[in-house]
Amino acid sequence: MKLRSLIISTALPVALFFSSNGNTTELIYEPVNPNFGGNPLNGTYLLQNAQSQDRNEDPDKPDSLYEQPSALDRFTDSLETRLLNQLLTDVGDGNSGELITDDFIVQIVDNDGVLTVLITDRGTGDKSEIVVSGLNPTN
Repeated sequence: MKLRSLIISTALPVALFFSSNGNTTELIYEPVNPNFGGNPLNGTYLLQNAQSQDRNEDPDKPDSLYEQPSALDRFTDSLETRLLNQLLTDVGDGNSGELITDDFIVQIVDNDGVLTVLITDRGTGDKSEIVVSGLNPTN
């Protein structure tokens, strides 16, 4: 009797399993990562998750990437910009000129409508020359 109840208790679930209508579909792999063919909209989500879990610190990273310039540095930059602007305005009037700073030497020459700007880096000695033709100093 025990054998018969064991066979029935085992056979009944197996019979129900094979008698179902087969409402299954084929399994299709769809990657999540856009690098492997997944939806491109998942990229931002995956990147944010990775960055939120990142606990590593860069030992070479400075505390602040931007350092606020001092008032003297801002004034110097403003003055150099103003002098360079005045130099270019004078060239428009037919005059030539030169501006010497701690970092650069800027020479501007106007030869009959051909504007030549020679920039020399005082630290390395590198020179850049910019030539603009078709200018009319009388305008």
